[in-house]
Amino acid sequence: TTTSIALAEGMAKINQKAMLSLREPSLGPVFGVKGGATGGGLASIAPSDDINLHFTGDMHALTSSINLISAVIDNHIFQGNELRINPERIVWNRAMDMNDRALREIIVGRGEKNGVERKDGFVITVASELMAILCLAKDANDFRDRIQKMIVAYNFDEEPVTVQDLKISHAIMKLMRDALKPNLVQTIENNPVLI
Repeated sequence: TTTSIALAEGMAKINQKAMLSLREPSLGPVFGVKGGATGGGLASIAPSDDINLHFTGDMHALTSSINLISAVIDNHIFQGNELRINPERIVWNRAMDMNDRALREIIVGRGEKNGVERKDGFVITVASELMAILCLAKDANDFRDRIQKMIVAYNFDEEPVTVQDLKISHAIMKLMRDALKPNLVQTIENNPVLI
């Protein structure tokens, strides 16, 4: 982050137009050893505290979308499993925007009368496939096309099950509608940064 900010500042110093693009920081590293993700010293972006702590709620929208997919998978299996999802071949993890090693590998489905007990886990939100798609999508249509193709599980015939099969792309698009929009902030030398 600091190197990217310094490069943008350097380009501006030599009268070159430059606009930096960074992703919104995760809370995990902010509270860990790495610290915030707004640079340091003279290579910083502002408003630092706002950016590091929730900013516009994009991480919440992303985390909610990821966990919606998990909830729909589990509910689909519980309600009769029309797609024949193999509980041992679910490749989609839940997410949270915090480092919590105890939740990396968990067992879900315990305590339910007809629950399907299975291994699951959490990833930090920024390490999810959905975050990668958010960073790579060129517009809302591209984002929707990419999320529909995400493989979340395999059925008992080892065929992939996608988000499109679960019929929840519209719900994800609603949750992510504001997260798809860039946020304009600035370096401490007043150069533009998109987050």
